[in-house]
Amino acid sequence: MTKQVTLSRTLSLPMILLYGLGTTIGAGIYALVGEIANVAGYFAPMSFLLASFTAGFTAISFAELCSRFPRAAGAALYVKQGFGSERISTLVGLLVILAGLVSAAALINGFVGYLHQFIGVERTLAIVLVTIVLGGIAIWGIAESVAVASLITLIEIGGILLVIAVSGKGLATFSANWTEFIPPADITSWSGIYFGAILAFYAFIGFEDMVDVAEEVKDVKRNLPLAILLTLGITTLLYMLLMVTALLSLTPTQLADSKAPLALLYEHHTGEKAIVIGIIGMFAIINGALIQMIMASRVIYGLSSRGQLPKILSQVYHRTRTPLIATVVVTVIALVLALIGRLGSLAETTSLIMLTIFSLVNLALWRIKRRDPTPSGVKVFPIWIPILGFFISLAFVLIQINGFINGLF
Repeated sequence: MTKQVTLSRTLSLPMILLYGLGTTIGAGIYALVGEIANVAGYFAPMSFLLASFTAGFTAISFAELCSRFPRAAGAALYVKQGFGSERISTLVGLLVILAGLVSAAALINGFVGYLHQFIGVERTLAIVLVTIVLGGIAIWGIAESVAVASLITLIEIGGILLVIAVSGKGLATFSANWTEFIPPADITSWSGIYFGAILAFYAFIGFEDMVDVAEEVKDVKRNLPLAILLTLGITTLLYMLLMVTALLSLTPTQLADSKAPLALLYEHHTGEKAIVIGIIGMFAIINGALIQMIMASRVIYGLSSRGQLPKILSQVYHRTRTPLIATVVVTVIALVLALIGRLGSLAETTSLIMLTIFSLVNLALWRIKRRDPTPSGVKVFPIWIPILGFFISLAFVLIQINGFINGLF
């Protein structure tokens, strides 16, 4: 009898950390600075801090769950373990796949849009070529594809650090101006901080993708939870430093009026065109698409390996130790969605889908902890963390639904 080929555990702590940073620090931060400055003004760094704090509860829940159940298709598995329902579990898995593929398709379109500024390539041809290349990288091997993603992540972080570095003169004035960033006790200021935190919350989402490669992480019960928490800490530090630097250099109005606030910062301090920032933004976009495709293929693999999807989708190619058929399916669907191009309303629902899943995952952990409070070899966090994570995620769901309803009427 032929031994079944399994996924390869090749991802070290630094690699999974860079994978996490790549899926969290996406192209969105390059525009989000202006949007949050518009809402929260000089208190925007407080919005990022509050968003990190609120996202942290769910991140910690995922960190404990991936240590308890270190398998692919994490969220779907956690919901199954918590609620004992295969149907809900499969639905959650399919929603995660849908959210990832819509996001990947939107990012591929965004990349091609940027590409047209440099190369006059026909849109359809560009989308086909870019999607096939991404699919090929995902099939190549998890170590190789994550190495590519990690390299691009370092370029992304380098772009943020470059903007901070050229804005050093502004940062030097922090000791004289730090009081501007401390909000008073009045409700008006905190209202802006709160709505800024709602926007900033999405800049910290990404840890849910990390758990989907659990079966390819070395010493997974230690390294994956640690990588999730380190990702949250590093992104918080970077975002706070960037936001403070931006507000010491330009007014909130100037940042809000710019479609590319980081490029504006670079040009303000150097007097040069921010071509390098635009190129780094392109890398950030395509890196996000690659990570979403890897994630979606692993969720399909995980569901299939547990009998929730056709068995053929869990077949692993013996040379690359990657789920070949699942990755091909992901590539084809992403290509079709990218070619359709009309993803606006569907893309807007992806964050609502993920927040609903966060609510279910936090609730699942609460139920699991009641049954098995102290499993062997697992770092356990207090039971109130998933409870708070559930209520925070549910609040964000209700806020978004309210926004959709107001938009209709």
